Amino acid sequence: MNKDKLYTPAEIAEKLRIAKGTVYEMIKRGDLDAHHIGKHLRISDNQFEIYLQKSKGTENIYEAIIAQGDDETIAEIGPVNIIVNTELEGYVKVSIRPEDIILSKGTFSSSARNVHKGLVANIIKDGNHAKVVIDIGIPIVALITKKSSAEMGLEKGTELYTVFKTMAVKVYK
Repeated sequence: MNKDKLYTPAEIAEKLRIAKGTVYEMIKRGDLDAHHIGKHLRISDNQFEIYLQKSKGTENIYEAIIAQGDDETIAEIGPVNIIVNTELEGYVKVSIRPEDIILSKGTFSSSARNVHKGLVANIIKDGNHAKVVIDIGIPIVALITKKSSAEMGLEKGTELYTVFKTMAVKVYK
């Protein structure tokens, strides 16, 4: 069993160089998950890591159940199966950085184990970037350049494939 270190709100505050009261507010707002142990709050390494990823803009965080497939480990996220590399079992959280996702108008041969067909649900342009939300059965966000978006002729309803490596998928308890 994976022993996850637990931190007090004061220890998290010290790590983030913020006031302890701010950590309590983050927990109250739901920005930072915590375990309630009696009257005390404790934050695990994984809960802290997920918070840090969210604060960096990671948008693809899902709850999943780990299952074994044909010589592969699968994270079942609703109707979508994502191939993962983990020894964890049961209920987990899965995250994929938007910049680790390749968008394609067709399939191609590659080492990436995760290829999911979907439709563009939204495009949010900001500076030189475009966040593309694709519905593959679950919403998944890919980050590409505006130039790539324009060259691919992306608009709502465009059929696309999301492509990402198994090693790009992070799995947490």
